[in-house]
Amino acid sequence: MVSSLRSRIASLFMSGAVAGAMVLPASAQTYPTKPVQVVVAFPPGGVGDIVARAVSDKLARALGQPVTVENRPGSAGLIGTQSVMRAAPDGYTLLAGQTTEIVVNKVLGAELPGAPEKPLKPIALFAVMPLVLAVPAGSPYSSPDDLAKAAGESRRGLSFASGGPGTPGHLAAELLRARTKARFTHVPFDGGGPALEGLLQQRVDFYFPVLATAMPQIKSGQIKPLAITSAKRSPVLPDVPTLAEAGVRDVEVTHWVGLFAPGDTPSDIAGKLNQAADQALSDPEVKQRLADSGAEMTPMSADQFARFLETETDKYTNLIRAEFCSNLWYGGCGGFDWR
Repeated sequence: MVSSLRSRIASLFMSGAVAGAMVLPASAQTYPTKPVQVVVAFPPGGVGDIVARAVSDKLARALGQPVTVENRPGSAGLIGTQSVMRAAPDGYTLLAGQTTEIVVNKVLGAELPGAPEKPLKPIALFAVMPLVLAVPAGSPYSSPDDLAKAAGESRRGLSFASGGPGTPGHLAAELLRARTKARFTHVPFDGGGPALEGLLQQRVDFYFPVLATAMPQIKSGQIKPLAITSAKRSPVLPDVPTLAEAGVRDVEVTHWVGLFAPGDTPSDIAGKLNQAADQALSDPEVKQRLADSGAEMTPMSADQFARFLETETDKYTNLIRAEFCSNLWYGGCGGFDWR
């Protein structure tokens, strides 16, 4: 009887194993079969949040399943990023990754304790945007030169906001400080949205928000744009000069948002996500909404996006090593206050 029972258990186990083996390929072929979650590693109101929510409805239509956006802020994007790295590689938990958490943190040697060794898998580039040097509407400053002069004449200098240490806005302000030799004090906030609110409340003298997040306040006259960080003027702010035109050269910093999946996500699922992202970005409503915010969209394959990330990593490595970090590879950033 015991032998018979063992045979029955073995038979059931083998049947289950075969059934399971048959289900796995089918699940990949039929993906997705349930809602997809996109994590933003910064608070609401920042550019990653804005872009993710602008794309999510059309991404849901392309995938045939609901797409929800969840904010998991903290530690300059490390908390939200780590949560996606640890997620099951099944295409249901994704990251709207940005310049800071994907590239700058890596360049600075920021660690993700306990995270898997394999990196995130690049899926698609959503948008690339310039930053804008902005001051409150009632500010007496009208140019970068005004800021530098005022900083020199004031005992306390001037203060600038950032969405956190190592964010593009922080890098741009540090470059402005390096180029003008002005006395600026860094006031970090927990994300781009809170930093912009700090500028509106005049808790700081200036800020480099991503153009997409600042456009509503620029249009309403709440903040005044002095210059943008791209090589060319923006079509949505044709009267605002580039920093180079304003006399401050070599401060070209952009911010991008892209879609990422856990590192072991199967290639066929990654391919479906890339196609869905391209379809969402080609939607006229999404294109117009992002273009109105000053974003540039360049559809890329996953391989092209991976090469783009390599170029970005090289760029920020060279920038940070040249400008701020005398011994980057030994864990220090000489002359660069990351607080």
